[in-house]
Amino acid sequence: MDGVKSLLLGSKIRILGTTVLALVVLVGAAFGAGFLGTPSVTGTQNSFGDVTNETTVIHTNLTVENPNPLGLDLGGVTVSYEVAMNDVTMANGTKEGVALQSGTGDLHFQSQMNNEKMPRWWVSHIRNGEQTTVRVDATASSSMLGRTFSAPPVKRQVETDIISQFNSTETRSMNASQPFVSDPVAYVNETSAHWGEVTESETPIDMRFVVYNPKTTPLAITEIGYNISMNNVSVGNGTTDREYVVEGRTQETIAAQTVIRNEKLDDWWVTHLKNDQVTDMRIEFYAKMRVAGETFRIPLREMTYTKTIETDIFGTKNQTVGAGGTATAGAGTTVSGETTADGGSDATTASDGTTAGDDSDSTTSESDGEQTTSASGSGGTTTDDGILAVERVSID
Repeated sequence: MDGVKSLLLGSKIRILGTTVLALVVLVGAAFGAGFLGTPSVTGTQNSFGDVTNETTVIHTNLTVENPNPLGLDLGGVTVSYEVAMNDVTMANGTKEGVALQSGTGDLHFQSQMNNEKMPRWWVSHIRNGEQTTVRVDATASSSMLGRTFSAPPVKRQVETDIISQFNSTETRSMNASQPFVSDPVAYVNETSAHWGEVTESETPIDMRFVVYNPKTTPLAITEIGYNISMNNVSVGNGTTDREYVVEGRTQETIAAQTVIRNEKLDDWWVTHLKNDQVTDMRIEFYAKMRVAGETFRIPLREMTYTKTIETDIFGTKNQTVGAGGTATAGAGTTVSGETTADGGSDATTASDGTTAGDDSDSTTSESDGEQTTSASGSGGTTTDDGILAVERVSID
């Protein structure tokens, strides 16, 4: 009796296996003959989720189109995706055994990015002229059909312009605010900056200051110090390594290299996301001067450089992407920003028509009978179809 049961059970399993195999072959043949359509990934969407000091959650939603009247359950479907910024892989994932129902459906993924990847991306961004290509690739494969179908790659360009507005010919005074010292002790007639040789650990900014001495006696600048902060996170500080002497009634070009410490950038990244992808960058300076045998430490408030950088890396900052892939547009999207550096108002106009201004005065200074005039810098407008929503710059 047991032998008969085994024989019957074995026969049923063989019959079932043969039936499944035949069905797979039949469906595969139907696809090959064109009777059934090939499924495809028709869209991808990414957004940032929760961020901690160590990790950043990335939500990925794939829209899959199955044009056939039946679902693809046999053999299952495997879906894979990768998110890269300048070829630096930020997130990837794979989901196996996905059953595709007929029609259009959404697949939701959640992955965690290690924030320690941010310095590597930053280096690539600066070396690439402050440009980043965000690329999302997604594929789905069916073991039943023996074929893979891919989504059209999603590519976005993210551009920044962090330091160019430091280039200015506006004259600013340097005041000692000390007893028995006639202010201003000097003028900064010009400033300029460009990126230095970026390494894996440091991002240098090479700066130049054209300093004019309105006095008849020499002015010794023994040190220029700086501190760079991004959203109040200190990312660099240091001093110049040599002394400059500016003779009376002459000007001298002073070189100063400021350095961003790349290992600090993962801490900055957390604040950037928590602040809705907005960063307030600030570079503050001070100088040590020797006048009439005495050395003074002077905060150079007139040379403080500030810039607001706003990004929309995935283009979904003003949308809410739920687990089911539903996207809802947010309010208050800012389209463009405008800056001026000629002593007028520094105004930013949002899409809702509101305007914020920061008035500053141009300077025409006179000392020891000689007049030092100020030349105004130029502002600019940044628009990029919402990728970099607005940049606002001021040297206050």
